[in-house]
Amino acid sequence: MTKSLFQPVIVGAGPAGVRAAQTLVAHGVRPVVLDEAPRAGGQIYRRPPAHFQRSAQNLYGFEAQRAQALHGAFDSLKSQVDYRPDSLVWNVQGAQLDVLHGPTQTTHSLPYRQLIVATGATDRVLPIPGWTLPGVYALGGAQVALKYQGCAIGQRVVFMGTGPLLYLVAYQYAKAGVAVAAVLDTAHFSDQLAALPAMLTQPAVLAKGLYFLSWLRAHGVGVHTGVRPLRVLGETRVQAVAWHDGQQERRLDCDAIGFGYALRSETQLADLLGCRFIFVQHQRAHLPERDAAGRSSVAGVYLAGDGAGIMGADAAEWAGERAALALLADHGVAVAAARAQMLEKRLKRLQTFRSGLERAFPFPRAWAAQVPDELVVCRCENITAGELRRTVQATGADEINRLKALSRVGMGRCQGRSCGVAAAEILAHATNKPVEQVGRLRGQAPIKPIPIHLLHAPAAERQA
Repeated sequence: MTKSLFQPVIVGAGPAGVRAAQTLVAHGVRPVVLDEAPRAGGQIYRRPPAHFQRSAQNLYGFEAQRAQALHGAFDSLKSQVDYRPDSLVWNVQGAQLDVLHGPTQTTHSLPYRQLIVATGATDRVLPIPGWTLPGVYALGGAQVALKYQGCAIGQRVVFMGTGPLLYLVAYQYAKAGVAVAAVLDTAHFSDQLAALPAMLTQPAVLAKGLYFLSWLRAHGVGVHTGVRPLRVLGETRVQAVAWHDGQQERRLDCDAIGFGYALRSETQLADLLGCRFIFVQHQRAHLPERDAAGRSSVAGVYLAGDGAGIMGADAAEWAGERAALALLADHGVAVAAARAQMLEKRLKRLQTFRSGLERAFPFPRAWAAQVPDELVVCRCENITAGELRRTVQATGADEINRLKALSRVGMGRCQGRSCGVAAAEILAHATNKPVEQVGRLRGQAPIKPIPIHLLHAPAAERQA
């Protein structure tokens, strides 16, 4: 392949995308890097505006050195990559990516021959009554406010759900001086004990998690495990949260809530690309299939980072590099086989730890059986759990896309990114089927909201 035709495109500039770009550049290749954010770093190493005055230690804590290393690595590549920040990929068709440039609100099409998809992850949300009140945020949203602008979502905040991010965000808020009213974890202490052998395979990571927990408790933050969130209370905004501690219902006053149940992969682009999906039991999700090197089922498309399966920032860096090496090798560029094998071994070893995390912070499988009919599941279309159940009962729908067509769940601005998990769980419970058998919401363009007039732009205006 001639050099003029060999310009891979990387979607995403988090840990996976940055390391992929660095690897390509090291082999004499100049990639295009499309970044939805204004500055590279991804969610975990999100960078604040250039004028923002706050130390890396305050922004990233234990991960400050890694964050600075990643930022520095990408900054050093600026003259060797075609970096396009504020660029949202919202569709793909005919080997062309449709890209929205945020500041100018214009869209164009970018052709590609080789593509590395490093789209990252977002919050996995299971709603409760009152979750649409002002003052309720996903854990990731709460973290973005703190990292990007140094803002807190409230003055007295409750964090609830489960997963490592729950404790990290609570710790970050408390360290920033915010009053954290409580941490409410749906996982039980027995879950953590059962997962300990697997988690000991990464002792340094485990130690950080234990530190967050002990620090919170030492600074007077109530940490409650084995809870069941019941409802958010308030009229015009959050005033309190109610939960069950296993014995009785309890209430706690607060003015903001951050909640989430670990993370879910952003797979919509992989879906539009035609990648084959499989159900991954320990992540309770349909994920795009890939081999150990990151090759998808579609020739020329490579997958890396949390967008292909939740593995964490370290694994994302390794997977980004490995995918880039696979891309290079597939196009006749000599790469170090020993390095590729080492990266695969690292990723394989980490699988045990990740399985342990899923055991320590299990998905609350009883959620669908416990939610009331009046709960709003899809806030875009105002669809309740009762409407979904009645649709299933009246029509016999037993597949999520059929339920979507009949009820409009997932047809709003988020395209099911927020409500899809909850809708699938309710459908599985209503049909008495395993969640893997009710399917997954198919990706639809635009995969994220864009101005509607851009959908009708003449083709000539949408060329790169």
